[in-house]
Amino acid sequence: MKPNVAIIAPGQMGSAVAKRLTDNGLTVVTCLEGRSRDSITRAVLASMTPISLEELAAADIFLSIVPPGEAEGLAQRLAPVLARAPKKAIYVDCNAVSPQTVEAIARIVEPTGTPFVDAGIIGGPPKPGAPGPIFYLSGEKAGEVAALGEFGLTCKVLDGPVGAASALKMSYAGITKGLTALASVMILAATRAGTADALRRELGDSQPMLLAWFERQIPSMFGKAYRWVAEMEEIAEFVGADAAAQELFIANAHFYERLAADFAGAKAESGHLARFFEKPD
Repeated sequence: MKPNVAIIAPGQMGSAVAKRLTDNGLTVVTCLEGRSRDSITRAVLASMTPISLEELAAADIFLSIVPPGEAEGLAQRLAPVLARAPKKAIYVDCNAVSPQTVEAIARIVEPTGTPFVDAGIIGGPPKPGAPGPIFYLSGEKAGEVAALGEFGLTCKVLDGPVGAASALKMSYAGITKGLTALASVMILAATRAGTADALRRELGDSQPMLLAWFERQIPSMFGKAYRWVAEMEEIAEFVGADAAAQELFIANAHFYERLAADFAGAKAESGHLARFFEKPD
């Protein structure tokens, strides 16, 4: 039997996940009340079915895919709806939040009688003809959510409780997005010192794989930097037992916040970073 899936919200990731599921024969519902024109357009292109917030609770699986700073607020907003629902969906928090935050979300959702699963998404939004991303799942009902693997999603169940999937996500994102921040900071420093060209040549000679990775990651980060601020703060909470590590990721959050403002405005620093990766004539 095909599960009915609800997704909030039809952002870049949410709509792409919906498209992958609808292309594989599932009905995916969402709520478009108060959503932007861009969100509505993405929902239409993904063949998502708009319904009311109350009706969403009738789904079999509910995927929360929102910016990390909105994950707990969404759960609080939906808790009364979930409590009133006669049939309980499995609520899956798919957001880039710390284990501490996901456990707080579970404490909001579970008293409504709604089963809760923790999910960490590793990889970008699904693209036609390409594999991924991977949904890592943990919690008692994780195996039931992994049935979405039959409809185009790559799902892996972790042997652990709620919080395990988020711990993996935080660890992975801390490395990849932390490294992106570190490289960006040092490229900007080299630019200020007048040694950016020499740095690029040396990376090409001694670290070509790293340079190729930076070429992909850094320019594509500019438009997403604003979303990474809260994610860095969540990682800072995750590593909180290590004061130096916590300070490092708080600094990363401040850096991404500054870069997001720059990209939305003067494009001075983001412009320097983009030019660093331009191929010489």
